[in-house]
Amino acid sequence: MISIEEAIQLVKKNVNPIFAEVTKSVEKSGSYFLHEDIYSPINMPPFRQSAMDGYALCLHHDLSYNLIDEVKAGDAHQPILKKGEAVRIFTGAPVPDTADAVIMQEKVKINGNKISIEHQINKAHNIRPLGEQVKIGDLALKEGTKLTPAAIGYLSSLGITKVSVFKKPSIAIVTTGNELVEAGQDLTQGKIYESNSKMLLAALYSLKFYDVNIHKVEDDYEKTVSKLNTVINENDLVLITGGISVGDYDFVGKALNKLKVEVLFYKVKQKPGKPLFFGKKDNTSIFALPGNPAAALTCFYVYVFIALQNMTNRDIVELPRVKAKSISNFEKKGDRPQFLKAVYKDGGVEILEGQNSSMLQTFALSNALVFVPEHITNVNINDTVETILLPV
Repeated sequence: MISIEEAIQLVKKNVNPIFAEVTKSVEKSGSYFLHEDIYSPINMPPFRQSAMDGYALCLHHDLSYNLIDEVKAGDAHQPILKKGEAVRIFTGAPVPDTADAVIMQEKVKINGNKISIEHQINKAHNIRPLGEQVKIGDLALKEGTKLTPAAIGYLSSLGITKVSVFKKPSIAIVTTGNELVEAGQDLTQGKIYESNSKMLLAALYSLKFYDVNIHKVEDDYEKTVSKLNTVINENDLVLITGGISVGDYDFVGKALNKLKVEVLFYKVKQKPGKPLFFGKKDNTSIFALPGNPAAALTCFYVYVFIALQNMTNRDIVELPRVKAKSISNFEKKGDRPQFLKAVYKDGGVEILEGQNSSMLQTFALSNALVFVPEHITNVNINDTVETILLPV
């Protein structure tokens, strides 16, 4: 049995970035990382553009101008202005080549076909120049940039429809247990509804990992070997729930051994989630999570989250940890460090009732985990505690 710190370091050290390339449509590339530099195919803006609603002026010495035309956003025509002439113009519209500046409409007085301005303005005032944001051929976004909503909007504004990105991991979730039935079926004696796969799938989706398949295997050694062999060969990451303990019908450990999976650790000194397994075969990372739902989800956030970030981000990232003041009392039993379901708000954290590893009701209300180290036996009100903030 190893420490939490040792387990985290083994995950960081042994999960490698995925460098494979895939092509995505821009609108479906959110949260991916660019595989190559993107160069702008156009100037942006592609023409001199009005920054606001107002009047485009061909400047002269006077404060009065003759209004001769109108240019709306999307118009292609180019009125020719002489000195002392103006056109009505709107935000985003092309500024005529013969116009020197745009004055906002609030600073103009209108009298028929004449306008007057309050004072002289400088050339190029309120005009976005051609290529102000990026010029044709310039680097628009560099390789490794994460495609945020703003980045997707930016690329779309340049007319780019497809991008080359780093592949995200393909993930298999494998549930084990003859006692498990699907929600919607009759719950007969001795059966429980299977929830771990839906829980883990939701956690993965919330982190924007969508290449996920769910598999169920009976408590049978040969079937377990066959199923795990298939998913390990076909995926970058395998998450197994249940069957990793040493009971007569827990076949996961035996199957992984049969498949010659490299054991990086098995059992961590922690509560919940002591019977956690992490291993590798070729380039596939394998986590065998505890069957108890709250323990499985805790291990997902503490360990699997790091693996996912390292596969995709090329930076090793953990969930944020903050110091918070406890607004609860808690007595820790035993000598193992504990992760406690909690609610964090405004620098304070409440440790919730119902910390049993089989219970999800408390976890459903939580937005944080309070970490209680091995040497701490009691948490008192106003104690400062280390708090892991969960994704929301």
